[in-house]
Amino acid sequence: MNVAIMQPYFFPYLGHFALIAQAEKWVVFDLTQYTHKSWMTRNRVLHPSGGWNYIAVPLANGSTAIRIHEARVQDLAASKNSLLGKLSHYRKRAPFYRQTVALIEEGFAAANGSDSLVNLNLQTLKATCSYLGLPFHHVVASARHYPVPEDMGPGDWAPLIAEQEGATRYINPLGGRELFERAAFARRGIELKFLDFQPMRYATADLAFEPGLSVLDALMWNAPAEVLKALRENASLIDA
Repeated sequence: MNVAIMQPYFFPYLGHFALIAQAEKWVVFDLTQYTHKSWMTRNRVLHPSGGWNYIAVPLANGSTAIRIHEARVQDLAASKNSLLGKLSHYRKRAPFYRQTVALIEEGFAAANGSDSLVNLNLQTLKATCSYLGLPFHHVVASARHYPVPEDMGPGDWAPLIAEQEGATRYINPLGGRELFERAAFARRGIELKFLDFQPMRYATADLAFEPGLSVLDALMWNAPAEVLKALRENASLIDA
């Protein structure tokens, strides 16, 4: 079984969804210290005058003294309205503006008024996967009660959790390959693979294309079937 483990990001870039496409089980990793100004609370979309612009979800308790699963959104409704405002310039430019706004509304509604950052990011991730037709089978790490030693290093979590979840293969984005020792997985009978995802390029009307933006940008300009095709065709698993 292919397992991937990632922090709960806010409308992440396409490579995140390419990893989901490879994973039979997705672990929402929310056990470690919260990181300020990370992809968990912000991402990027096109700016109406060119270049890119941040979208963000402010926290009520954004401190490194908390664990990720303890992070709380300051104002869920205000965060949604701010996000939609940052995207409003797509309305007259992008052919899939209405559909993309609908999935945002769906994700925020599914958060059901909870101020949990993990829950918001999970619900919006689920809404996006549903829109793409992408299977998404997940567990939340903080609800699993793994037997975790006190002195876990950054590269130690994945082998332990992957084993607990019955993995035969662990897949990680290529950029994180320096964190892991292949032997730590091999001792548990788990194959280690890395995902190499080549960016999807697409037309953006009168604006210059910017690579690596939030999935929301790609969905504004492309039918879900085209995005799903790129997630599968632009990805390859390598040993690194």
